[in-house]
Amino acid sequence: MRERAEWTRLAMGTGHRPLDLMAARFHEHRYAPHAHEEFAVGVTLGGLEVIDYRGGRLYSGPGSIVVLEPGEVHTGGPAGDDGFAYRVAYPPEALLAEGVAGGRPPRFRRPVIEDPPLAAALHRAYREAAGAGTAAAAAGTADALEHESRLLGLFAELARRHAAPGTARPPREIADPAGHLVRHVRERLAAGLLAPPSLADLAAELGVSRYQLLRAFRRGSGMPPYAWLAQYRVDRARVLLAAGHRPAEAAALTGFADQAHLTRWFRRVLGVTPAAYRNSVQDAARRTPAS
Repeated sequence: MRERAEWTRLAMGTGHRPLDLMAARFHEHRYAPHAHEEFAVGVTLGGLEVIDYRGGRLYSGPGSIVVLEPGEVHTGGPAGDDGFAYRVAYPPEALLAEGVAGGRPPRFRRPVIEDPPLAAALHRAYREAAGAGTAAAAAGTADALEHESRLLGLFAELARRHAAPGTARPPREIADPAGHLVRHVRERLAAGLLAPPSLADLAAELGVSRYQLLRAFRRGSGMPPYAWLAQYRVDRARVLLAAGHRPAEAAALTGFADQAHLTRWFRRVLGVTPAAYRNSVQDAARRTPAS
């Protein structure tokens, strides 16, 4: 099929608008002039796109980031016979404003941005968020917390690097010398092992923005909240595996979406698969003589 467009809606926490994501490949389709209520932050993956925007004509090729602001009329279509492919997110103004001092939405003078590392990070985050699907987000899995955190951080980085001067200063840092914020987040995540709170819920409980919570927690613990939760789950899964539970059972009992999700984090933290770990500890137990 030459023309393809797939949409995904990602929950972004209680009280916040969801984030729409789209992956598309067009060979002939050309958008009629239109505007969005939200930002459009896209990454061109292949081919060449031509965009009419702000009275000019823009071209976006592989690895380019395209940022179109709310209310700005634009068109888009393939610039050649080969068509083009892209992924795009439609973050509300409030979402981009969270990572900016004063809570004002950033402004972008250059709609087409060449920043290959950031483009690759956005593409990866969009793809993984879309792959998780709305069912995982609605279930409150660790993946939902991870996607919410990662996308918020990337949008803040986009604003910091490329927004017009004066519109994208980072918000003030939150000091946590006694570790109250870090301790609160850890306790809430541990208590919600099977259905963790969203980043938005945690921030509201502490009276800070999601971006401020991310920065303060990372500074205090060395990792973002979703990574801390994943490692905590791995520790709990180790206990279950050592007791004889199968990897699929351990995954379900510790809040991982499935065995593959457990395996990905288990290998990242411990360097082996859950099955290999289970076999090793049980083999060691069988070799231990009874007292």
